[in-house]
Amino acid sequence: MQLIAMLTMLIDHVGAVFFKDQLLWRIIGRIAFPIYAYCIVLGYMHTRNLKLYMRRLFFIAAVSQIPFMLAFGIMGVNAVGTLLVCIAVLYLIENRKKSVWIPVAAASVILMEVLDFDYGLYGLLLVLIYKYSKSHTMVFSHFVLNLLYLFLKDWLIEGFSLIPTLVIAYVPALYRRLEHRSIPSWLWRSFYPAHLAVIAILELLLTAK
Repeated sequence: MQLIAMLTMLIDHVGAVFFKDQLLWRIIGRIAFPIYAYCIVLGYMHTRNLKLYMRRLFFIAAVSQIPFMLAFGIMGVNAVGTLLVCIAVLYLIENRKKSVWIPVAAASVILMEVLDFDYGLYGLLLVLIYKYSKSHTMVFSHFVLNLLYLFLKDWLIEGFSLIPTLVIAYVPALYRRLEHRSIPSWLWRSFYPAHLAVIAILELLLTAK
């Protein structure tokens, strides 16, 4: 699934930057973020050192930020930054009293929306869906989330993001088989900033002509 996430994210970003009038690129790209969100949940559940895991995410997010802004011409925070906030919220929910985690989580949501984190609240809610629901409930919750954002932000093609959730919920054997075909950790961690840097450089070269 890691390879599928990387390839579909690459297709999505290439389409967003170089083929803005061709919707198919973006439709294929809807597969990527749910896989990353689910991997973040698994990482949170299985990591032996949460602080180290979060430091790695912070480093990837920091390294990716300038290429992200240059590639897409925006001032928001990249998706890894969003996933880092999601990890922090999961930790607060499971390790702090409600009097602490509820206001901190609310403040995180406001921060994500004000600073225009990639996927923002949508990303956080999807991570929570993957963490705290299974099977039919997971699929239904993701469907409702997509429906909500269709009305709120006109995210029509986000409906295709339900495909990975269907696989996770209803074909777990296939998902586990795909997970066994993992890629080197260095490639998984470096791909996000590296591909953004390449896209940003190519865009600068093309616009400079």
